[in-house]
Amino acid sequence: MKKIEAIIRPFRIDDVREALAEIGVRGMTLTEVKGYGRQKGHTELYRGSEYQIDFLPKIKLEVVVPDNLEEQVVDAIVRTAKTGQVGDGKIFISNVEDAVRVRTGESGEAAL
Repeated sequence: MKKIEAIIRPFRIDDVREALAEIGVRGMTLTEVKGYGRQKGHTELYRGSEYQIDFLPKIKLEVVVPDNLEEQVVDAIVRTAKTGQVGDGKIFISNVEDAVRVRTGESGEAAL
């Protein structure tokens, strides 16, 4: 199994969620996060004063999928989250040893 973590722009999450549902991803976890990379924040005007915004709002999407869905999930996220601008995000992929469904005790891919 693979855990796929994607940091994306908040306004792209609906498109990403729909694309993942189409390929059979049944569950995910979303977290509102703030961060920066090459984008390095931006300045905003508020009541005539400039403010430097260092950490930009992003969405962290986490999903655990069987090994055979890894490429499809990554492709769906890239295809739907991409705007072509700096700050589109990153995807991290890691191995998952096991998963257990608390309600039933099922483990492995059956727990997904």
